[in-house]
Amino acid sequence: MSTISMRRTAFAAVGLAVVAGVALTGCENGDEASPAQPAASAPGGAPATSGAPTGPSTGAGAGAAPAGAPGTAKSGQVFKIGEAAEIPYDYGDFKGSRIALTVTAIEQGTPADLEGLNLGDKANGKVPYYIRYTVKNIGTTDMSYASVGHVSGLLGDGTAAQSLAVIGRFEKCKGESMPKGFANGQTQTTCAIALAPSAQTKVAGAAYGGNPYNAANKSEAITWK
Repeated sequence: MSTISMRRTAFAAVGLAVVAGVALTGCENGDEASPAQPAASAPGGAPATSGAPTGPSTGAGAGAAPAGAPGTAKSGQVFKIGEAAEIPYDYGDFKGSRIALTVTAIEQGTPADLEGLNLGDKANGKVPYYIRYTVKNIGTTDMSYASVGHVSGLLGDGTAAQSLAVIGRFEKCKGESMPKGFANGQTQTTCAIALAPSAQTKVAGAAYGGNPYNAANKSEAITWK
């Protein structure tokens, strides 16, 4: 999938990063260290997808469970919005970490949310959606300042939505890193942005493609619908 990566001019009242331009990049691979995960600004729209926790189902392309403790999500496994997926988190200083990742809601924004982001023609017709998710430390590793990314949107036909990465802090979709002292049992709420190509197409699901779920192969990612 492609990712629009941009920076917005800093204003004293908002404290955003200085604009460096707009670039299209591929999905990131690996731990994102201490900076906050990309976030965005948008008025909260009506939830496009929501739901209460229920039992998981397994997609047709699901593979064997990755190495880890019992209960680890399988490659290709499908969860419902609001259900936690237990996954390993093996990046950098956080080798051997374990988290419960839950997509809690997918909220529709408006095209006007993208105004002022210097996206130019890249924003034409696109509608932002805000993927809300929580990260719970269920392992024994201190995950202070870890950034749990690799969460992206899925369109109604199952194809990947374009991701929007914004350098800076946007109150309507805060991409939060884990706080200092993020130990077992603690939970952090964060957010990712996906773009629908038009108002007629919705972002209807979300995917996690971090290690070991192989973001390059959508059949190996775990998903929420």
